[in-house]
Amino acid sequence: MSFSYLSDAWFAEIEKIRASLGDIEVPAALQGLAINIVITDGANGEINMCLNEGMLERGHQDDAPATMSLTQDLAFRIFVENDTSAGMQGFMSGQISLTGDMSRVMALQMVEPSEGQKQLQSKIIEMTAR
Repeated sequence: MSFSYLSDAWFAEIEKIRASLGDIEVPAALQGLAINIVITDGANGEINMCLNEGMLERGHQDDAPATMSLTQDLAFRIFVENDTSAGMQGFMSGQISLTGDMSRVMALQMVEPSEGQKQLQSKIIEMTAR
């Protein structure tokens, strides 16, 4: 079954998949790190989500050290397809704006996802309809 990217059902399905995979090991660099994300061109306006310890979640974390604003297409390439070059290109071309501690966001480029995160990402790609 496919779920529309960034819909409530899509976020709910991610939560189910995460629960089914059990405890997903997170690289040390991501432990305790939350980056708020604002999707600027959602179907009904802005969409708030968070990359919390390397996992996509609906909503924002109050104590996140940084916020990233970008389009949903670019977010898909970065956070679903794990295209690190898209992130750098988006930042350099001004398609991504950052507020807060930029060094925390830049550190994400160097982190290799764990096997559990790779499994989760694969399942997210399979269930996502664009």
